[in-house]
Amino acid sequence: MSDAGLRVEKPGPLSLIQDFGRFGLAHIGITQGGPVDDYAYSWANYLLGNPVNCSTVEITLGNATFVALHNCHLAICGGDLNATVDGVPIANWSDFILKTGQKLHFGMPKNGLRAYLAVKGGFDIAEHLGSSSTVCRELLGGLDAKGSALQTGDVLPFTPHRLPQHKPRQMTFRFKPDYNLPVKLRVIESYQYDDFDVEALDALYSSEFTISPDSNRMGYRLQGDTITPPYDGILSEGIALGAIQVPNDGNPIVLFNDHQTIGGYPKLGCVARIDLPRLAQAKPGQKVTFVKGDRLRLQDLWCQWAQFFGY
Repeated sequence: MSDAGLRVEKPGPLSLIQDFGRFGLAHIGITQGGPVDDYAYSWANYLLGNPVNCSTVEITLGNATFVALHNCHLAICGGDLNATVDGVPIANWSDFILKTGQKLHFGMPKNGLRAYLAVKGGFDIAEHLGSSSTVCRELLGGLDAKGSALQTGDVLPFTPHRLPQHKPRQMTFRFKPDYNLPVKLRVIESYQYDDFDVEALDALYSSEFTISPDSNRMGYRLQGDTITPPYDGILSEGIALGAIQVPNDGNPIVLFNDHQTIGGYPKLGCVARIDLPRLAQAKPGQKVTFVKGDRLRLQDLWCQWAQFFGY
């Protein structure tokens, strides 16, 4: 058995194993999990020539340190968490080499919230119900297959591989999002949209909302002009990724990867799948607005994206 791996010296506030997710189990109450910013996750694997479903580490808010137990070829994409190797800064949205004994450290975020760390061939993490993705709430996936976040002393194994001879590659600037900009989300109107009155719909599209500190991988809570729901609740029904729930307090919630599979709040529709990564990198206090989305065009954009990455 190989001893190749990364040792977790400092896990930070929340570092989770994530592959693309866990699908086909919503009917028994198991959510999909997976990377909340699947754009950054996909690019990290793409830079290494990995299949899209390889296990990575999703690092939230930085302050994490990893030590190489074996030479390895890595990539980081997503939020800029001031990554360094033995104190020397390395570029975000790029691949790089980490040699035995070297330390990879992530500082505090200066752009975005989450970074994705990938290794050539993916981390060798056992699958739990078809996926290695960590869902803490459901006690599923992760290194221990019990939904635990990474802990000090954990070792993330990988298969030894040949190091590249080329210089580090960095993604072109035109594909890099600026996570500090205000967030504009396109809405695919559906679910109970037609039951909301005109004033509520005007509030959705004319208001500027603020991301609440009470936001996580389950959902992002937004604060601002309240949206009056058409009724107190509905018979619980299946919930899609990106659904916009409106609870009784009128502050909408955009549901993310660890969302519950059914719920009884009325919903205005869904945020376009292609816009969710942008919201996932937004920090509490950032501004969010909504605009009507063209479903067919958004589906076409998503299909182009999926085809490029090989979903």
